[in-house]
Amino acid sequence: MVQSHDGKIACQVIHSMEIAKKRQIKDILLGFYLLSHPVPVSFHIVAVTVFTLLAAWPHFSWSIIALVIAVHAAMQVSIAMLNDYCDRRVDAESKPSKPIPRGLVHPREALIAGIIMIVIMLVLLTQLPLLALVISLCYLALGMAYNLGLKSTPLSGIVFALAMPLIPLYAFAGIGRPLSIVFWLVPTGFLLGVALNLANSLPDLEEDAAHGARTLAVVLGVRRSFAVCQFMIVLCAVLIGILKITGIVPAQSWIILSILILTCLAVEAMLLFFSPEKPVETRKNYFYLVASTCILLAGGWLIGVLV
Repeated sequence: MVQSHDGKIACQVIHSMEIAKKRQIKDILLGFYLLSHPVPVSFHIVAVTVFTLLAAWPHFSWSIIALVIAVHAAMQVSIAMLNDYCDRRVDAESKPSKPIPRGLVHPREALIAGIIMIVIMLVLLTQLPLLALVISLCYLALGMAYNLGLKSTPLSGIVFALAMPLIPLYAFAGIGRPLSIVFWLVPTGFLLGVALNLANSLPDLEEDAAHGARTLAVVLGVRRSFAVCQFMIVLCAVLIGILKITGIVPAQSWIILSILILTCLAVEAMLLFFSPEKPVETRKNYFYLVASTCILLAGGWLIGVLV
């Protein structure tokens, strides 16, 4: 059995070396595209776009809006690229389809590309307020801490949860608009951050456990990870409802009611169509649904407050 396993890895390494020797431009471009984690990163870009537009409402300065979004996009891509660089040895055994194990991108190229994206982010940040720079550096520090080892510990969920509230905070700071609601974005963002971390970890939970990783999802297990993920979304919705009913954060009633109903329907869909008993392949779609629900809940809440 061991020999068979070692032989399989040797074949993968040889195959990757063959690809690396005969790389074409299209292979390199595909490699860097995959290295940027296009789908997860796109959700972050959608989120920062929503919050930036809300922060700018109703006076849109499109050049500043584009700059705020571009800075965050560069940072997310850098974190994604450096994530694959840090995980290159583990991925060679457990995820051979990733761009570095496949030989589409060399490790040094991934490292340099990630650093270049950070430099681009920092250069663009010089054109935004100082608070936006500070928040972005805090987010980057959390992302790098996650890449450099915390992702394999129960603290992974905490890091993710701390990073999520920084997205709307950054958007408002980038536009230069202070808002009292920003304080309440921290607890709501924390709850949604835990949900996103668990949903993002579920597709790889068994592999992570097999390789000795102790992520929050691994510690909780599949069943409890599903349950806690959905509970965090519901808890966030309840908090938003309480803030509205008590008048602590005034908002348009019909908007808040609409997003709470849609959130309940989304959670119901999670319960009906996704569960620990479903095939592992379905968990990626579960993450997409969770991410969309979190954007709907947080973004819709802000719309209700600002309109």
